[in-house]
Formats: sequence, structure tokens, C-alpha cells
Amino acid sequence: MSDARPVVFIAQPHLAPLLGVLAADYEVVPLWEAAGSAQLDRAQVLVTAGEFRLDPALIAAMPRLSLIACFTVGYDGVDLDLVRSRGIAVAHAGNANAEDVADHAIGLMLAHRRWIVEGDRQLRAGLWTANAKTLTRSMGGARLGIVGMGAIGIAAAERAQAMRMRIYWWGPRDKPALPWPRAESLATLARESDILLVAARADEENRGLISTGIIDALGPAGLLVNVARGQLVDEAALIGALRAGRLGGAALDVFDPEPTDPSRWTDVPNVVLTPHTGGATQEAVGRMVQMLQANLAAHFADEPLPAPVG
Repeated sequence: MSDARPVVFIAQPHLAPLLGVLAADYEVVPLWEAAGSAQLDRAQVLVTAGEFRLDPALIAAMPRLSLIACFTVGYDGVDLDLVRSRGIAVAHAGNANAEDVADHAIGLMLAHRRWIVEGDRQLRAGLWTANAKTLTRSMGGARLGIVGMGAIGIAAAERAQAMRMRIYWWGPRDKPALPWPRAESLATLARESDILLVAARADEENRGLISTGIIDALGPAGLLVNVARGQLVDEAALIGALRAGRLGGAALDVFDPEPTDPSRWTDVPNVVLTPHTGGATQEAVGRMVQMLQANLAAHFADEPLPAPVG
């Protein structure tokens, strides 16, 4: 019997800490040191951050590849049709960071609606005087429309409910078991919301889902919050609406592309921006490591994957 250990490639340099985590059980190879070399045909598993597009040429150069293990919850960078046609399984981190992303979504709503970020800036600039008092908007009673009612959407709705917000949602498929009403269309949801939270899973079919029409339906008093993927929002249309005052505000954790060019936002009013940190907590990363290890162990034991895609 061969003592050779399974060969696992790590796709992106920011996942380098996984080299040490996996080294006890696998031969772990950093792709950035092996790309273009003859080593690629040894790869049995490719560990990747799911938001990064995997080049079909890379997949073709790995004839022994049997699993793409996304370290992340998202897997939109993987061409599922292509890899499945090659018999390659795909796994991800399940719902490892859904609760944290939901927390971040509520934080963005609070930061914008209660003027927390702008208030901090004004205080530091010496603009808080006895005669200057800013009125903000309550969370209780606000109408929250959630686009996409998966794990993140549900977790956000549960938090919003505790804050006495009125919750509605829309998605392409009805979910009768949910306690919150589903709008008849995305446009209707936007029109009847004070805050529109984008929490849908992204793919090429829903790119630009939040279009000019949806942004205008949300309107000059509305707040758009995105914690899903930047590609779901027509970013140029969003910036144009904010500059023209056709949209009340935006609070964004995701952009298209990433990292976003900071100069793109320099003169855009009424925005709160964070650098895709919604799911990036120490606790969530710990759960993602555990899920990766479980997916790899199951795959090499010919057992069902704990968190398969599809």
C-alpha cells in the first residue's frame, strides 16, 4: 500500500494559513508557487476562496482533480456546469458565517439610519455645537425588505424582528413556512420598503438584479444595504442615483469588483462603506476551517460531503 498522502492545492495567497492547518494530513501545495509547472497534474483537491473566479485553463491542467473545496460560504467563482461535466465535486463552508453577516447587516442599517458614522466625523471635525442637533430615524416600525431569504436573510429578519421592524421579503421561489410575507415582485418590495437588504446568492443570472428601476422604486427616502455580492447591484446606477438624490442612501459591504477603487466613492453622498468584512470574524473563520477539514476527510473516505454545493 502506498504511503503517499493526498495532494491538496491552495489557490490564493491569503489562504496561506491553511498550509499549516492541513499539513499534518495532506501534502499541501501553494498554487502561487506551482502555477504553470508540471505539479498541477498531481492536484487531487483545490481549496479556493469561492468569490475568486477559477480559470477553466487551470481546471483543465489538473486531470486528477476530484474536489473543489471552497473555504468560504460563497462559491460564485466556480463554473459549476464546467466542473460537473468533468466529474469534479464542489463543497463549501455551509452557513458558517451567516449569523455574523446578519449582524453586520443590522450594524450597517444602524450606522446609516442613526447617523453613527457621520456623527463621529462631525464630532471629530468640531461641528458639534450647542445649536447643532441632528435628528435621525428610528429602527422600530421601519419597513425592511429582504432580497433573498436564505440563512443570512432569515438571520437578519430575526434580528430585525427583535427591533420591532416590519419585515417583508422577496425571492424567486416562495417559502410558505416563513412567518414573514413575500412581496409579489422585487419592484413591489423596493417600493414598499424603507430599507432594502440584499442577501441573495449571486450567479450570472442575477447580475445587476438591483437595477435602476429597483433603485428608483426604493426612492429618495430609501436605504439600500448590500451584504451579499457586489455584482447583484448595478453599481454605476447606484452611484448615479445617490449623486442625483434619487436614492436616500446606501450601506455597502460588497462591491464590484473587489477591492473597490476608493476614488470611486470620494464624492458620493450618503454612503457607509466597509471592506467586505461582514463574515470575517474569528469565530466564523474557525467554523470555516472545521468545515473544510470535514469536507476533505469525507471526500478522501468516499463518504458524503458535509456541505456539498448543489
